[in-house]
Order: sequence, then C-alpha cells, then structure tokens
Amino acid sequence: MIVAYFGSLAILLLSAFWEKDAFTGRVEPFVWSLDAFDDLITNTVYRTIALRTIAIAVLVTLTDALLAFPIAYYMARVASPRMRGVLTVAILMPLWAAYLVKVYAWRTILQGNGFIEWMLEPFGASAPGLGQILNSWLVLSYLWLPYMILPIYAGLERIPGSLLEASSDLGARSGTTFRRVVVPLVFPSLVAGSIFTFSLTLGDYITPDLVSDAKFIGNVIYDNSSLGNVPLAAAYSLLPIVIMIGYLLVARRLGAFESL
Repeated sequence: MIVAYFGSLAILLLSAFWEKDAFTGRVEPFVWSLDAFDDLITNTVYRTIALRTIAIAVLVTLTDALLAFPIAYYMARVASPRMRGVLTVAILMPLWAAYLVKVYAWRTILQGNGFIEWMLEPFGASAPGLGQILNSWLVLSYLWLPYMILPIYAGLERIPGSLLEASSDLGARSGTTFRRVVVPLVFPSLVAGSIFTFSLTLGDYITPDLVSDAKFIGNVIYDNSSLGNVPLAAAYSLLPIVIMIGYLLVARRLGAFESL
C-alpha cells in the first residue's frame, strides 16, 4: 500500500514538469518543462480559485467549530448517559448515508422554492455568484460537521472533573473556568477536528460541481486531467499538498495528533 500510494504520488508530481505540445496538445512524458507552473502563476483565474477554495475551507472549519462545540460540550458534561448515546447515534447516522445521496438531497433542497433559497436570495442578488458560493459553504459545513463534533467530544470527556471543581473552589466563575481551563485543554482536539474539515473541503470537487457553479481547486484539477492537460492538473494539485503539509506541521506542534 505504501509503495502504491507514494509511487503514484511521485508520478503525479513528476508529471507536473512534463511538456505539453502547444500545437498538438499532446503531453510528452519525461520532456521537462515549467510551462504548467508558468501558466498557473501568470493566469489570475487560478489564483482566484485557490483563494476562494482556501477561504471556503477556513469558513467551513470555523462554522463547524462554532456548531460542534456546544453540542460536544452538552454531550460530555450535561447530558445523561442515555441522552449521550442518543446524540452519538444521531451524529453518526448521517455518516451511514452515501456521500452522493446527501449532496443530491441538498441539491434538491437548494434548487426548490423553499425557505433556504428565500434566505440566500438576498445574498445572491447583492453580489453575482455569491449565492452559489453560499450553497457550497452550507452543504460542506453539513457534510463535515460530525468530523468536528467527535474529536471535541472526546477531548471534553477526557478533562477530569476535579479540575473544574478546583477552579470553582478557587473562586472562578463558570465563564472564567470555561475560558481558562476548558478551552486550553480541549484546543488540541479542536485543531484535530479542523484537520478533517479543512482538508476535506480543500480537496472536494463533487459538492461544488453539484450544488453551485463556483470552481474550486479540485474542479480545476479534475477538468484539466479529463481534458488531457495532465501537467497543469498535476502542478495545481501541488498547491493543496503544500497547504496541508504546512497545516499538519502546525497542528502537530499544537498537539492535535494526540487527540485523534
């Protein structure tokens, strides 16, 4: 498995330096060229798509963190064992459904003349294409929310109750205890959950293609590889790889790997 994965990845990276004949459109393997990287740098469209994808990945991560924290906190610190089991099943149940089934269900919801479309209509009217981006943000936030809830829940459950009692005995109010005790202890778990939400959004190309017309990095890679422009697709795929390597290095320093 290691040889197959890293071998295919190495070939992908090498193909970014292959030359594509401008006249015939034929890719010449092992004829080295930097034309694909030059095209990525000089064409502002690719820069715009990259910034859009990163921005949506960050927005989805923040949205899921804000939604997941109160749910996970209630499960770990407030809910009874019976209610905790019910909530765990409710969170895991969407993962039992196929990815495409959920995306097509959201596509039907967003295309109908319903409440969600009514809410998003002012945004789409005020800025062309913004409504389509909001569609992607909404669906991706829904898809990856369980991956944020579970690590945070595990992190909260590991906090000893004696620490919270000690904080209260020392005169700290609930808000101070939450800010100065709970949040620092659960922060690595929050970063661990963000690895899933950020990376899955960064590489997703099916959801943007089905629920919106906005192009993401994955859409450009898929379109160019389908059209035979392998060097450009491979060169563009280096961007999310580099971003995720940097993200994982930062997450490792923050102790996120111990919370996975």
